[in-house]
Parts: sequence; C-alpha cells; structure tokens
Amino acid sequence: MEIQKLRCRVNFAALRFTPEIEELGRRVVRILRRNGPFLVLHLRYEMDMLAFSGCTHGCSNEEAEELTRMRYAYPWWKEKVIDSNAKRNDGLCPLTPEETAMVLKALDIDSSYQIYIAAGEIYGGQRRMSALTSAYPNVVRKETLLPSDLRFFQNHSSQMAALDYIVSLESDIFIPTYDGNMAKVVEGHRRYLGFKKTVLLDRKLIVELVDQYKNGTMRWNHFSSAVKASHSSRMGAPSRRQMIPDKPKEEDYFYANPHECLHQPEELSVL
Repeated sequence: MEIQKLRCRVNFAALRFTPEIEELGRRVVRILRRNGPFLVLHLRYEMDMLAFSGCTHGCSNEEAEELTRMRYAYPWWKEKVIDSNAKRNDGLCPLTPEETAMVLKALDIDSSYQIYIAAGEIYGGQRRMSALTSAYPNVVRKETLLPSDLRFFQNHSSQMAALDYIVSLESDIFIPTYDGNMAKVVEGHRRYLGFKKTVLLDRKLIVELVDQYKNGTMRWNHFSSAVKASHSSRMGAPSRRQMIPDKPKEEDYFYANPHECLHQPEELSVL
C-alpha cells in the first residue's frame, strides 16, 4: 500500500513540466476561463492514429487507401490486414468527429460550451469537423488561442501534448474519444485532484446506438436516453480498481484509477 501511495505522489504530486510549458498552459486556461466553462475533447482522429488502428469509418476510398499505405510503410506496425468495420463494432476505434458530436448532444452538453480540442491535426480537416463545429460553434484549439506563442513548440509533439495535458487537467469536463496513455493518465490525475468530471465513453455501445439512429430504427429521444443511462456511472467517480490475477492485461490501468492512494468517500470503503 505504501508503494502504491508513493507511485501516486510521483506520478501526480511531483509531475512538472518546463516553466515555458507550464506558463503557456496557465495562459490557455485563463483565456478559456474568461469565456466561461470549457470541455476538453481528446479527439484521437489524427492520420497516424487512424492508420495504426485501421479505422476508416466515414473515410472516402482514397482516404482509406492512403491510411493503409501509411500502415504498410512502417515495418514495426505488426498488424497489417485490419477489418475496419469489425474493429469499430468491437469498440476498438476512436470515435469520429461526427459520432462525437452526437454523443455530446445526447449528453445535453450546451451548444454554447467551449470545446477545446486536445489533439494533433484532425484527418480530413474542416470537412470531418463540420458536424462538430456546426453543433458547437465555440470549438477552439491551442493554435487558435495562442497562434504566435506556439511557434517554438509546433515541431515538438511531446511538448504540444504536454500543453494539452495541463489544459485537460483544468477543464470542467474531460472526454477522451479513444483509450491511450495520455487519456488514461489524465483520467487518473483528475481522480487524484478530487474526482473531476471525466466521461469515459463506451465506444462499443455508442457505435451500435449511432448506427441504429442513423438507419432509422431508433428515435433521437431514445438515443439520448440510452447514452445518458449507459454513462451515468462512467463519469470518473470513485471505484475500486478491478484486479484479475490470471489476466493482468484485462485489469484496470493503475494510472487511470489509482484508488489505493485517493481520498475515498465513506461509501466506497464498505464495498
């Protein structure tokens, strides 16, 4: 138990970025706060992510071919032949910007809310972002908030990600559209800071509901109700980390839910 508590102190309490990154992060947060509450959307819809995952839902044939060529061009990407539809149906693809917009609306996120995109360049550009920006006009990025101040960091992806990390911690709501190291650690850090609202999307269920709504077999009010009901317990609230002795890879990720070193509400201690 003491070792686990030490891990939390190292990962969260002792975590620091360079002074330049810390200052830029604080500036972004101040700009956002002046305009009210904000939601950070960790939208993993970059070209390399799609190529690596083999997820091409919503892409044109030309785009799907481009992503496949990219995957084959890197010998260390072991998995080459990927069934995109099967992978999506299993919940193993990042949500598209269109699917994400539907989820935000279904969760009753106000259209005036600021949506900060924590990600690299979105594949497909404005065309793929149109559904999200139409539903939420106040979509912003670090590049639009601090255009001149980022010139020294733009060619350093890890530094840009560090900036997104800082803003993600301070957001009113954090929503990752795909599981990844940054999303998991932000989730755990937000738990460490007092169980700040983090919506953990059930992608397998979401794509099933999206398809039912789009093919006309489900009405919007039923879609919205189903999304709300299925995510009521997926908001980053306290919970014991699942441990499976014979299947450690299926266990909850420690950095996403380090419950041993978090302040536990009284009701959790009796579970």
